[in-house]
Amino acid sequence: MGTCNMVVASTPDAARAFLRNLDLNFSNRPPNAGATHLADNSQDMVFADNGPRWKLLRKLSNLHMLGGSESNEFKDMVVELMTSAGIFNFGDFIPSIAWMDLQGVEGKMKKLHKRWDALLTKMMEEHAETANERKGKPDFLDILMANTGNSDGEELSLVNVKALLLNLFTAGTDTSSSVIEWALAEIMKNPEILKKAHEEMDEVVGRNRRLEESDIPKLTYLQSICKETFRKHPFTPLNLPRVSIQAYPDVWENPMDFNLERFLSGKIARTESRGNDFELIPFGAGRRICAGTRMGIVLVEYILGTLVYSFDWMVPPETGELNMDEAFGLALQKAVPLSASPRPRLEPTAYVS
Repeated sequence: MGTCNMVVASTPDAARAFLRNLDLNFSNRPPNAGATHLADNSQDMVFADNGPRWKLLRKLSNLHMLGGSESNEFKDMVVELMTSAGIFNFGDFIPSIAWMDLQGVEGKMKKLHKRWDALLTKMMEEHAETANERKGKPDFLDILMANTGNSDGEELSLVNVKALLLNLFTAGTDTSSSVIEWALAEIMKNPEILKKAHEEMDEVVGRNRRLEESDIPKLTYLQSICKETFRKHPFTPLNLPRVSIQAYPDVWENPMDFNLERFLSGKIARTESRGNDFELIPFGAGRRICAGTRMGIVLVEYILGTLVYSFDWMVPPETGELNMDEAFGLALQKAVPLSASPRPRLEPTAYVS
């Protein structure tokens, strides 16, 4: 494409070849405007080349994973970043004209990066002022700051720390929320799915308490909703930037249909989304699989499960037919945000216990 050589892996076998058999050969990300202007020249974990610094960042994010924040201070910036990073940029594919910034993409990225840098710098400075209050009980940022300087033979700079925080903030908010929004939209479009989910939950949990994380393994129908949403609406459809194969017709019959039976019976019912089954790789696979895979699956299953369990969901009369169009970006969002009317379905005490 342009002056760049590209190979599209569009079958499970091809994905397995690149992401498992030849994983080391294809473990680096190609250069692009997003990595340059939003990730401090690939100083973060997502775009960094495979090597000691990437391994250290990966280890820290796995050992001390930070949950997504919904702070209004940067919520809009998260959406803007995910949209900007997913825009098709001519300069990425024809490097000789990148300096012209014909679409204005790089200029917008630079301005957005300045806003993020100011926010993260302020957060780190305020955090440092309260370090004495956490002696003996370090939090995630304390762990990161303790690893600046030489660690495992690799120097972790303040730029690396800020870039990693940016990875975790964006990956922990916009991706999970977009998947949950798509799942609710599909459920509201198919009321029979909501009815069956409620029947399973009432049998397993009852209606007198809140849903707990320990209930999730017993809720196979809920898990199938999550898997089918991961398949049909992958949050990173081009998989940074390796293509997803979850609409491959030789594997998925009628791939554009939202069909939970795929994961309830048949030869692919046991397919998981954790990177081992190449028919379903919403989080990627191989050494560059998403560092938050386990957390992401638990987060989506638990939050979606809580929303489905706690309420009946209806399309507001003024909305009419649900719009299921997609908006292009690094994360696959709905073109029109979901509008929904919830109605409590549990015993009143379940909402306050």
